[in-house]
Amino acid sequence: MAWEGAGSAAEIREEILKLGQRYLDAKGVAPFVPGETYIPCAGKVIEGEELRLLLDASLDLWLTAGRYAEQFERELPKRFGLAESRLTVSGSAANLLAFTALTSWKLRNKAIAPGSEVLTVAAGFPTTVAPIVQNNCVPVFVDVDLETFNVDASRLEAAVTDKTRAVMIAHTLGNPFDLGAVTELCKKHNLYLVEDCCDAFGATYDGKPVGSFGDLATLSFYPAHHITMGEGGAIMSNRASLMKLVESYRDWGRDCWCAPGMADTCGKRFQHKLGDLPYGYDHKFTFSHLGYNMKATDMQAAVGIAQLDKVDFFIQRRRENFARLTEDFIREGLDEYFILPKATPRSEPSWFGYLLTLKDGLKFTRRDAVDYLDQHKVGTRQLFAGNLIRQPAFKGVNYRVVGDLTNTDKIMNDSFWIGVWPGIDDERRAYMVQTFKTMIAELNR
Repeated sequence: MAWEGAGSAAEIREEILKLGQRYLDAKGVAPFVPGETYIPCAGKVIEGEELRLLLDASLDLWLTAGRYAEQFERELPKRFGLAESRLTVSGSAANLLAFTALTSWKLRNKAIAPGSEVLTVAAGFPTTVAPIVQNNCVPVFVDVDLETFNVDASRLEAAVTDKTRAVMIAHTLGNPFDLGAVTELCKKHNLYLVEDCCDAFGATYDGKPVGSFGDLATLSFYPAHHITMGEGGAIMSNRASLMKLVESYRDWGRDCWCAPGMADTCGKRFQHKLGDLPYGYDHKFTFSHLGYNMKATDMQAAVGIAQLDKVDFFIQRRRENFARLTEDFIREGLDEYFILPKATPRSEPSWFGYLLTLKDGLKFTRRDAVDYLDQHKVGTRQLFAGNLIRQPAFKGVNYRVVGDLTNTDKIMNDSFWIGVWPGIDDERRAYMVQTFKTMIAELNR
């Protein structure tokens, strides 16, 4: 049955897009009720433009990566002063693709071989380290400090051996690690550097964006992160040769670099002789790596395009919330009970969360604190895996620890973080601080 009043396809499409925006406007946002409305520690801010572009991509019915993905891959690296990016299904996938690319046989004697050692930290998210293990390499763990929760760079030199080939570390909770010391170490020992920037979109070190210091950088676009496309991630670099390897592993391991739906981009589709295949075997179905299919969809990328236009505002809101929480905590004397987070020297973080570590000798535990906050509708998270080597997944994993992991264990036992994401406004932040005050009064008797 025809829709009454239907016009051209273009007119109907525009009406659908307008209705999507009207729907979100009509839906509105529920008012905040202190003590009743839950304040998550992370979340997304989605508005009419995101839905409009999502609907626009959906109406194309292309379904895989297309025009929006191409646009996103062009625009994203500009914000990091980088040349190229590749969109993928998640930040974890980005880490896997970035590290795996460095093991490619095409790098010849520069490839990271099985059994190589990679410097990293145990205080963080598991999928920063998992790619090292999944590529049959050995993670080498060093401790972190308790104020920046990043790698203690003074310990890295002692961790280097003749087997060390790379450093792969995250900028924890949006706070850059000591890039001066780390890049100097990498240069001295000819090591690859993979920067996990999944929590740190927009952070800078010496005025230069994180992600622009290493050989490869990764991002996550999960709903908790600085921008979102639901699921999604990206790999970035200035090194075209490495990005070609990333793309190969992402796109089934094929040698061809044609975009989805395209063929014969190189003009030599049937003129290659690779491996033991016959001359002229279809380059589009020639595989140079044992790869995956980790492409994102155009619908995801469309949401990302809308979010990318707002990321500067999101970053500023995070920084403002962080600064005001610090002011409030110090004013209320809460720094007597918690080690407050601090920016790494020479850096400007793009805060993902506000990490608090209980000082020694208190009358209450971390569990007491997070239980109280949860009951009073203030969301918390611990610092991801705490200490990775204590996790069940690392039983039987071949790793090495240099020195002790005293601070990592302290974070595992005594740290948690609260939100600074853009959805936290003045009213919510004031309630959070007041809840901490009443918590201290009740738990520290």
